[in-house]
Amino acid sequence: MNTASTTTRLNGIMLALLALGYSTTSTAQGQRLTIEDFARHPTFSAARISPDGKHLAISVDRGEQNVLSVLRVSDLQLVKVNQLPEKKSVGAFYWVDDNRLMFDAIQKIGTYAAPFRLNEWYAVNADGSQPRPIIFSGTRDATQRGRSVGSQSFSMVDTLRGQSGRDVIMQARSPRSSEGAGAELVRVDTLTGRRTSLGRAPKAGCSLALDAGKETRFAVCSSSRDEQGEFDERTELYRRVGQEWELVNASATGGKHLWVVRATDDGTVYALESDGTRPGAIGTLDTDTGAFNRLFQDPVADISEYIWSADQKTLLGVMTSAGAPSVHMLNSDHPDARIYEGLSRAFPGQVVRFSSATQDGGQIIVSVSSDRNPGELYLYDRDSGQARFLLSSRQWLDPATMAAVKPFSFQARDGRTIHAYLTIPHGSDGRNLPLIVNPHGGPIGPRDEWEFNWEAQLLANRGYAVLQVNYRGSGGYGKEFQDAGHQQWGEGIQNDIIDATNWTIQQGHADKERICIYGGSFGGYSSLMAPVRAPGLFKCAFGYVGVYDVEMMFQRGDIPQSASGLRYLRHTHGTSTQTWTRNSPAQRADEVKIPVFLAAGARDVRTPPEQTELMVRALTAAGNRPEGVLITSGEGHGFYDVKNRIELYTAMFEFFDRHIGK
Repeated sequence: MNTASTTTRLNGIMLALLALGYSTTSTAQGQRLTIEDFARHPTFSAARISPDGKHLAISVDRGEQNVLSVLRVSDLQLVKVNQLPEKKSVGAFYWVDDNRLMFDAIQKIGTYAAPFRLNEWYAVNADGSQPRPIIFSGTRDATQRGRSVGSQSFSMVDTLRGQSGRDVIMQARSPRSSEGAGAELVRVDTLTGRRTSLGRAPKAGCSLALDAGKETRFAVCSSSRDEQGEFDERTELYRRVGQEWELVNASATGGKHLWVVRATDDGTVYALESDGTRPGAIGTLDTDTGAFNRLFQDPVADISEYIWSADQKTLLGVMTSAGAPSVHMLNSDHPDARIYEGLSRAFPGQVVRFSSATQDGGQIIVSVSSDRNPGELYLYDRDSGQARFLLSSRQWLDPATMAAVKPFSFQARDGRTIHAYLTIPHGSDGRNLPLIVNPHGGPIGPRDEWEFNWEAQLLANRGYAVLQVNYRGSGGYGKEFQDAGHQQWGEGIQNDIIDATNWTIQQGHADKERICIYGGSFGGYSSLMAPVRAPGLFKCAFGYVGVYDVEMMFQRGDIPQSASGLRYLRHTHGTSTQTWTRNSPAQRADEVKIPVFLAAGARDVRTPPEQTELMVRALTAAGNRPEGVLITSGEGHGFYDVKNRIELYTAMFEFFDRHIGK
């Protein structure tokens, strides 16, 4: 391979920007940008090249909808824009063969919740011909000869890459109770919609996986309850032999969790093993004996991503993200590993990913991103060794003018190591800055990342440093670290946030007289709870789609609507009403002695607006009426509409500038 040519970054042809509704406005270095520049959605969310390399499919944002655009690779001319009716958006999409695409429909909702999947799947040719509704909730299949879909939900398992025909394999889940769903693998014809069963799971609460021969072979079954019906995370791994299922591993008896990651065409079964405490290990699984051969395990961080060869047959390496992402190669001798390493050298300080590839691996779509780069796409050609620039996800932002993100770790007051990020405004020396402490949502499982965060960048563009803490309970650092957040909403987690804030002051980054706290969802909770725990540390608090009363969590919202959700609430909050009161900002409003602003979505089902209304009443009764309250119609768990975002952040900056601005 010619390394020099591999690392060449060519000035490629931009996509048909006007046809796709893109803006090409550039920004000068040091310019204060508008709120809209950051609040706008990226122009694309994903891109996939067809197996024959002739077409490129891209999910493009058009405001209320995402559409699926298809372009010719040869000249990047637009071939077809696929747009769904009734403001539905295109979600996940896949090339079925050289000419046919399959995609599902989603409804855009709040930014702190996953897009609402409508359980509708469609297929269409690259030129727009032969469009078909393949799966449509509540109807029969496309030929009206199959059985009713009803309330089944479908997800893609395998596009049968390299096999002739137009079929795919999907997983169907049929709800049996609030506790789980019966899973089944089905072969689906993407022209007629016909479905053929390939086997059912051994019990409820399972996910199925294929073997090298594309047969239903593995089932990983999960449960969140023990024999007494209380919260207990358990997994079982089954292998199918003939028509029977055999137990390979059970965490309740062996103490280890095993999940099948992928069975490749050569028969290798990659699996993830966890002992329930440390970060998980990647390895291979002997399905006859259940023996696990460990390939890699990080002592601090879980595996965040897998790096596969272009043909998807070989695991080249893995990525972990204790701080900035770190790549660990497992098969450096593979030709694709050398390509990956060459591209990584071409983009120092950035994260390189293989997004998709042609059937022969001759062309690879490569994505590149970093803390300052919101994301770019390149087309790598194996024969020439060149990478051609295609487009940027936010081409109106110049990465050179964005803020840098500094990963760091520190020892919390109880000795636990906590990882965090500090975003420092572009052009600043990083000293004595006004600081926004920005706790993430969750708190159990989600985490902050090093890569581009448009909201942190917006705050930094206004001159504020931004502190984001992966407090105990955050995902990505092993199960023990994550479990340490249960029943620590108001104490251990807040201690981590407060300790990180004090670290930032001690290091000279933050002006201790100019610190405010702002967050969404659980971050909204922390924005009101941390000031209670650390009086005088914060000068103002902004709560966004937050939860402020623990008892209300057991009564309102979507979490308590299922038995598993109630088990989770009991596990993470306990059952003592005295503890709930102690950990509820709305019940301790008289201790919030700083200016407050609250915002919520009127249609939020995760943290209903009644939470915010209760907090407003409590603060008002305590003599600290919020300086502003914004409950926006049409919005859910996080604002999605750009106009509503502009209104939100306009009010937010007026609030911050009034209390800690220059």
